Amino acid sequence: MEQHALRHLIHSVASAVIAHAEQLTALDQAIGDGDHGINMKRGCEAVLADLDRLAAHALPAALKATGTVLVMKVGGASGPLYGTLFMTMGKELPEAPSHADVVRAFGAAIEAVRKLGKSDAGQKTLLDVLLPVHAELAAGAQDFATRLPRRAAEAAEATVPMKAIRGRASFLGERSIGHMDPGARSAALMVAALCAALAPEDKP
Repeated sequence: MEQHALRHLIHSVASAVIAHAEQLTALDQAIGDGDHGINMKRGCEAVLADLDRLAAHALPAALKATGTVLVMKVGGASGPLYGTLFMTMGKELPEAPSHADVVRAFGAAIEAVRKLGKSDAGQKTLLDVLLPVHAELAAGAQDFATRLPRRAAEAAEATVPMKAIRGRASFLGERSIGHMDPGARSAALMVAALCAALAPEDKP
């Protein structure tokens, strides 16, 4: 991936999260500590502040460096989870990945997040978006820019009727039902922004 395209990709994903920080905070105020939007905004602003350095790397190193920034700056549970997602993708991807490479690397990154969070599908976490998106991606590369964001949005919406099993929301028990998981929403935002940034030129 050329440097200008990589810069655009990182900028698009970080900017999308920042633009929706208030929404993420409101979602987290309903079932969590109320700081997901604030934390994610802080981490993504740090990514943008370091954008020139991050985008100067090849794709694998850029992803690992971005993940490191998120771990250091986001804080809470989300920092390590998103940081692990990006860092594992960076470790697993070659510099010029094929669709099969992306599917494999994304699967490995999701597994790393699953192990770190000791969570799984159906527990009202970001995995409830990442796993369906991975399945959709594995189904083929065609029309990914339309299919993946739609699947991510549907999956985030599907967390509303779930009872939280992991994370701060799990303390609420039945009261967590009826609210979208903020981590699922931020994951869906990232997927949509990433696909929009890749769509004009580079299809995984």
